[in-house]
Amino acid sequence: MEKRAETEVPIHELLERRWSPRAFAKRSIEREKLLSIFEAARWAASASNEQPWSFLVATRDDPKNFEAMLGVLIEFNQAWAHGAAALILTVAHTQFEKDGKPNRHGFYDLGQAAANLAIQATASGLMVHPMAGFDVEAARGRFAVPAGWEPVSMIAVGYPGDVDSLSERLRAREIAPRQRKPIETFVFSGTWGHPALITGSAESK
Repeated sequence: MEKRAETEVPIHELLERRWSPRAFAKRSIEREKLLSIFEAARWAASASNEQPWSFLVATRDDPKNFEAMLGVLIEFNQAWAHGAAALILTVAHTQFEKDGKPNRHGFYDLGQAAANLAIQATASGLMVHPMAGFDVEAARGRFAVPAGWEPVSMIAVGYPGDVDSLSERLRAREIAPRQRKPIETFVFSGTWGHPALITGSAESK
């Protein structure tokens, strides 16, 4: 199943194809493909080249770690994420390594790395579903996340599966049209809330 973005202006087809499904095939991810998504994350940009990210990964081929990762998700996400081939916990370093000062860009830089990961996964025929719904403190304790590092999100990765494998409630969400805010509602010029001229909106003319 594909749900390509209906864009207002053309974008790269990998960005069009990237979306967050919940139906995954019961198929393992090849080691090379799994490594390639982390290699893509590795080459993301970061402030002062700090690379303030880490990823804990568990595959279905490693049942003990996979169940531990699944166990920190909220119940709603557990209901479908168990079908993924791999689960990933993303973690941001909140301090600069060079001097120990707070790194307010750590979350942003981790986000860039995660976006690289998602696009590489899409290019490899994989699907990625990021999740905010997990127990941060449970993840911190269960995976011995050290001080100065913050669990940020969970990511399910796998090959696309059959939407009919989902519950009726999840199936409805899976097939629902994708929606995004118009560009003029978040791209401004001059003052906050004033649509940029490039948007062509009536308010900016």
